[in-house]
Parts: sequence; C-alpha cells; structure tokens
Amino acid sequence: MFRSVSLILLAFVISVPERADAASVDQDFYRGKNVRIIVGFAAGGGFDAYARVIARHMGRHIAGNPSIIVDNMTGAGSRVAANFLFKAPADGLIIGNFIGSLVLQQIMGDKGIEFDSRRFEWLGAPVQDENVCALTKASGINSLDDWFAAKKPVKLGGEAPGANDSDTPRVLKAALGLPIQLIEGFKGTSNIRVAAEAGEVDGGCWTWASIRTTWAGGLESGMVKAIIQVNAKKADDIPNVPNAIDHAKTAEARVLIDSGIHAPSAILRAYALPPGTPKSRADLLRGAFNATMKDPEFLAEMKKSKLEINPLSGAEVDGIVKKLFEMDTKNVAKIRDVLVPKN
Repeated sequence: MFRSVSLILLAFVISVPERADAASVDQDFYRGKNVRIIVGFAAGGGFDAYARVIARHMGRHIAGNPSIIVDNMTGAGSRVAANFLFKAPADGLIIGNFIGSLVLQQIMGDKGIEFDSRRFEWLGAPVQDENVCALTKASGINSLDDWFAAKKPVKLGGEAPGANDSDTPRVLKAALGLPIQLIEGFKGTSNIRVAAEAGEVDGGCWTWASIRTTWAGGLESGMVKAIIQVNAKKADDIPNVPNAIDHAKTAEARVLIDSGIHAPSAILRAYALPPGTPKSRADLLRGAFNATMKDPEFLAEMKKSKLEINPLSGAEVDGIVKKLFEMDTKNVAKIRDVLVPKN
C-alpha cells in the first residue's frame, strides 16, 4: 500500500513540472514576437476600427505579451484575406478577420472561395452586427416611402458578393422590390463613404455600428440619414427606422432576409486562425480574446470610440457556422439565386 501511494505521489511530482513546462513553452513562444491580425478591408472602415482596438489590448492577455499589429489585405469582399488565412502558416502568429457572410457564399458554391469555413479555428466575434442602409441628403430619399416611390434606382456602393454592403442591397431588391442599382468594386466602407459624399453613389448598406461611428459627422449634420434597417429585431437606438422584415410580404421574402442577412450578420466580424493551429496556442488565443472582451480598459476605449460590444465565443461562432451548413437545399437555392451573380 505504501509503495502504491509513493508511486502515485512520484507520478504527481513528475506531472506538475511537465504541465508547467508546457505553459512555459507557450509563454516562451510568444515572448518578443509579433502577432498579425489580417483584416480583409481597407483602413478607416468598421472592420479596421474594431481590429485596431482589439490589437491594442489583446497582447497583454497572451502569455509572453507579444505585440499585435494590424495588416489590411483588401480585395474581393475580403476573399483575398480569407483565402490567405486558410493557407497561412498554422503557428499561432496569424489571426484573420474577414466578413462572416463568406461562410454563406461557400455554401452556395462561390468559385472565388478557396477555403472551408468548417476547418478554421474560430476565436470569437466582438459584436453581433446590426445592418442599416444610409443615404445622403443629395440622394433625395428621406424615408422608406420615398425609396419605394423613387423613379430611378438608388445607387448603392458595394464591395463584392459576400460582403454585407453588397449582399444587403441584393436581398432588399429581391425581397422588398426596392429600386436599387448596386455599384461594386469598392475596397471598403470608407471608400463607399467618400464616393457617397462626392455624389458618385447615393449611399450604402452595412453595419450600423460602423455607420454611426465612421459616418457620425454626416448623421449629426443631417447630410446622411438611416432609411431602413435589416435586423432580426430593431436596433435599440434607432427604433423609428423601419425594419426590412416588417415589410416582407411573402414567406420567400422572409426566408431571404432571415437566412441571407440575419444569420450571417451574427458572425460578420469573426476572428479565426488557420486550420491546424496547435491546440494549445488556439486555446490560449481563444482565452485571450475572451479576456479582452471583458477587459475594463478595452471596454472603455470601445465606448469612447462608439464601437458596440456584444461578443460571441469561438465555440458560439463555430456553432453558427455548422448550423448554416445544415440549411435545407431549397433555401440555399433561393438565396443563391439572389446573392450569386449570374455572369
């Protein structure tokens, strides 16, 4: 009996240093290194704004306190960044931030997608997004009724299929019959804003968190106005702005809005690691991401920057991705007809 107890104690003594050594290895790995956040959109937009605040705070929650830098890798509605991340070194030094609606594009067979959403190591998302279409005063559209009655299509800027600033106009045109001319090819929402202010387009549809922050001057001056929101429930601070789902007259229209916009919006700003990232590093970074979302200094800066926080964990993002892949084929076909260009 005493011999058995001695062996158990010996095993315990041996195992403790092994666990400590494993933690030490992770800490040593990140000490003195740079972690890159690859953002799939241009500097100055909403994705970039979130990423830069996260980068300023997340490092201190990672053993070894690495520096975190943000790189903007634009193109094709963040497909370039997502495709890069899928093939990037799985060493725990690269984090990707691309638009979550690309998950839906993969399900619909988008040929520009070279990744499998189910294989990413998801870290989480800082916010479950709300969507709004905002138009300039120069557009002549001051209400949703004005928009329905417009004699010519309202020009909206977009990036590419899969970006919410492109998908939302497509869904609204198909589901509600709003007169819309979508002009794609912009590198980010900051570029759409500039084009709208120059009169090249009438406005755009993207996240309310981004619009109210990066276009605050236009909203406050009355030069820009939120005309319609596209949310599962109305945003708390704009209760008088009409919600798209309330104007859907058919079951098919409601499916388009719900599955095409509402579900992808929940994971719109998700952060991920390349497939095959060592579990210990993936878990460490997930923990750091979650801790950052609760960090008082981080939350104070987010409030000062007027950036909303309503986070999802990596496990929650993964669950939403899996649920989207379980969508029935009829609904996938309906959404594909609207969101995938025919040319």
